[in-house]
Amino acid sequence: MQNANQGIAQELDGQFLHIGIVQARFNEDVTNALAVACIQELEALGVSQIDHVTVPGALEVPLALQAMAERAEYDALIALGCIIRGETYHFELVANESGAGVSRIALDYNLPIANAILTTEDMAQAVARQTDKGRDAARVAVEMAMLMEDLSGDLAESLDDEDGVDGEVAKDLA
Repeated sequence: MQNANQGIAQELDGQFLHIGIVQARFNEDVTNALAVACIQELEALGVSQIDHVTVPGALEVPLALQAMAERAEYDALIALGCIIRGETYHFELVANESGAGVSRIALDYNLPIANAILTTEDMAQAVARQTDKGRDAARVAVEMAMLMEDLSGDLAESLDDEDGVDGEVAKDLA
């Protein structure tokens, strides 16, 4: 939803984060613009460790995300793609399956994934959103990586505070 009130986020600092990006090449003019905006915003937020791979289309994005998640070296991942409605049911299939796959990987690996796979009615809508959504994806990835780190630290602290759990065990569990 364009011009939505997204609230005020905390100050974002991606200086120590490692971010992975998976970009679908289908509708490449749009996905290239998404990637450029995303990478520029990541760099503006201090992220210097950025890995960027491309795949043929949106249906291949979840598999590449899963391969990156398996490496256990990323603080967050970003999915970039563009699905434009056509005359057949294929749009719904690709949009639903790619979206479900991205969500499943995030939950299975407890890893933030900013989903910027655009789903639009036409090319004009995609072009109108490409820059903002690329930037938004970068900001979401950094914010969620920071949140997950904070929550992991909170877990270690709460375990440390419980009776019978020393600091070393709590760190091992976190």
